[in-house]
Amino acid sequence: MEQLGELELLMEKSFGEEAALPAELFQKKVVSSFPKTVLTGGMDNRYLVLAVDIVQNEEGNHEKHLIITAHQSLEYKDRCILRNDWCSVPVEPGDIIHLEGDCTAGTWIIDKHFGYLILYPDMLISGTSIASSIRCMRRAVLSETFRGSDPATRQMLIGTVLHEVFQKAISNSFAPEKLQELAFQTIQEIKHLKEMYRLNLNQDEIKQEVEEYLPSFSKWAGDFMHKNTLTDFPQMQLSLPSNDGKNNSTCNIEVVNSVDIEESIWSPRFGLKGKIDVTVGVKIHRGCKTKYKIMPLELKTGKESNSIEHRSQVVLYTLLSQERRADPEAGWLLYLKTGQMYPVPANHLDKRELLKLRNQMAFFLFHRISKSASGQKTQLASLPQIIEEEKTCKYCSQMGNCALYSRAVEQHTDDSSVPIIMLPKIKEETQHLKLSHLEYFRLWCLMLTLESQSKDNRKNHQNIWLMPASKMEESGNCIGNLIRTKHVKTVGDGQYLHNFLRKNGTIPVTNLMAGDRIILSGEERPLFALSRGYVKEINMTTVTCLLDRNLSILPESTLLRLDQEEKNCDIDTPLGNLSKLMENTDVSKKLRDLIIDFREPQFISYLSSVLPHDAKDTVACILKGLNKPQRQAMKKVLLSKDYTLIVGMPGTGKTTTICTLLPAPEQVEKGGVSNITEAKLLVFLTSIFIKAGSNPSDIGIIAPYRQQLKIINDLLAHSSIGMVEVNTVDKYQGRDKSIILVSFVRSNKDGTLGELLKDWRRLNVAITRAKHKLILLGCVPSLNCYPPLEKLFYHLNSEKLISFLFCNMKVFVTYWEIFQEDKALFSLPFHTRAVSPLASACGLYFVCYKSSAWLDCEDNFYLKGTK
Repeated sequence: MEQLGELELLMEKSFGEEAALPAELFQKKVVSSFPKTVLTGGMDNRYLVLAVDIVQNEEGNHEKHLIITAHQSLEYKDRCILRNDWCSVPVEPGDIIHLEGDCTAGTWIIDKHFGYLILYPDMLISGTSIASSIRCMRRAVLSETFRGSDPATRQMLIGTVLHEVFQKAISNSFAPEKLQELAFQTIQEIKHLKEMYRLNLNQDEIKQEVEEYLPSFSKWAGDFMHKNTLTDFPQMQLSLPSNDGKNNSTCNIEVVNSVDIEESIWSPRFGLKGKIDVTVGVKIHRGCKTKYKIMPLELKTGKESNSIEHRSQVVLYTLLSQERRADPEAGWLLYLKTGQMYPVPANHLDKRELLKLRNQMAFFLFHRISKSASGQKTQLASLPQIIEEEKTCKYCSQMGNCALYSRAVEQHTDDSSVPIIMLPKIKEETQHLKLSHLEYFRLWCLMLTLESQSKDNRKNHQNIWLMPASKMEESGNCIGNLIRTKHVKTVGDGQYLHNFLRKNGTIPVTNLMAGDRIILSGEERPLFALSRGYVKEINMTTVTCLLDRNLSILPESTLLRLDQEEKNCDIDTPLGNLSKLMENTDVSKKLRDLIIDFREPQFISYLSSVLPHDAKDTVACILKGLNKPQRQAMKKVLLSKDYTLIVGMPGTGKTTTICTLLPAPEQVEKGGVSNITEAKLLVFLTSIFIKAGSNPSDIGIIAPYRQQLKIINDLLAHSSIGMVEVNTVDKYQGRDKSIILVSFVRSNKDGTLGELLKDWRRLNVAITRAKHKLILLGCVPSLNCYPPLEKLFYHLNSEKLISFLFCNMKVFVTYWEIFQEDKALFSLPFHTRAVSPLASACGLYFVCYKSSAWLDCEDNFYLKGTK
């Protein structure tokens, strides 16, 4: 009953019904509804607001007086007075706040000159979102709400590549030839090649556009990177206090070193989070005096505007920087297109206004649910007002969501006012939608938001900064008192293998296990959320983790903690999908017809129009192990034009039916043995390599059966792929190619491999033809029947060199790490050729699937670790 009372109280708080309770009773209930760890004093103070009064001071100005407590008991209360523009902060009884400033005799005073109030400080909002709210608060809130709906673009990809090239160069060299090399290497990274392929972009064109920026990189380095004489550095007007206490003095700027790249910082003091592009060490020379500061450097690839949004982002990064080190007092804004760099002083006025914007945004994000005027209906709350700036709205990435939310949600709330000038735009953006579509959007947006808030109320990341590791270990979701051991190993693009040892004693009993997502932090306060990743291995004494940052720059004595990354309820993806479902495209229209308007699925009349005549026996063999309802479901799926839903109680065999529906079997025909699935996948992989810049003449495809070669050649002939050599193993004897793809073809349940695959000498030839990249494609259960391959799979498993990326009914990739040049590839009797050309190049990939396990290769397949 006590828990029920707390839930009722939280519901009352959310829906603004606190006034119905007597003040003292309300305060006691509010205090009891929060866990003890939430309220605390000190640097990360967390105060609970008990009462809010608006009073008029002696000068006739209004002030907000807050009664607050940092204790579970009402015995200790403090007061906070908000003056000047701080009165506009939408703080209410029951809110959690953080205060910056001085507290004298139990009273905090926050005014335009001193102090800050942070509303809901444990809600960490990105600096980018806050900066974007300057022009339009509604856009910023929508961007945070529908984060999964923003499409990637060509300019975003180019911007990412340019950032990475600059970040690598600042730790290396800005020499023109080195920049060219770094640009080429960055573009060749698999994550960028995949994005180019997805966006249908030409690699050479991207490379050319990136290279246009490189002279500006060199120019910037020549102007600002350290030299032998100070007179070479440009003078800047920087509003930083000089040694004589005066501001606005001219100074020389010297960038000495790169302290960190993509430094990820969480700030529970200011309710902020973000990644700083480059953290630089800067010497500021004034006359004969020099001051060294570590400052944020923000990179921009677009138009050189020195806009208020760009400058505000840098100011917010100075606040983030205070979590790790001394206040930098300023930051830098660098436009990569021109090499022009601007100083951005962070004064109290700018910080104050930006934190007020952050509070306003936090308020809207926190109060996403409201009650109707009658108090009878739970509904989505209105967003910030639509602005009256057609030019700003015209290029807004959230225009569609803005109009959709206005029509679907806000027209049904008590506040649906829309500027008259924007009504035609809203109608234009949503005229393709029916009322049923708008109702569907409103319902599921409400349901997802309710689900998110219910879980957010129970869990979030605040325990990392509010609860010591020793206390969190009791729940089994944290391991503290760890130190890093061994050398950090780079195992892939942006992935680093770390080993940790408990400083004192053994690893405590924990819920953490291999595969769990974790957040790594320092035990000391400034080191929150240093890195994210997952547990790779854990035993009684050590923990091995794969992290997204190399932490070797930290002293080995640094005490660390691993916290399980709590999955609060990731609604970004479903909300993004909900947004895309409402777009004015043919694909979205078809989905709306099926999902919302319940258009009945369409079916073909006869199986004979779907299956070839000679497939009768094959289908009969597949259906042999199914019962009558499962066979009926199979038939219905084969006749479907668009979709079929397979439903049934648990244990009725839905999974068995689905697995049977998705085979990748071999076909035995008069012309020989073939496997159409493997053939299609080989052609798909070949197209990836060619789009990534490989020459078709450098690629070879090997298969043991001529019928398979014929199918592959037919598929290549109907594609845009150039002349790729496709041949048998025997034809490749004594020859090699840069890239070799091998299809094993055989995929059956009776263990039949055929004589060709049982010839270990042919297998030896097949796997030693590649100079740089070898990809083997085959069915694991079938190939395991062949002893040499069975030993190979066993070896890979024993060495823990297999990564299952897609399991069950999807393709998965087995990644074989690079062996040293003087080490045998594997100790099996069929290995006779020296392996150094392969081992010293890139590595071996084994692309394999389960016999009933292939889904749409273009959507579900990707290469891991390709160089």
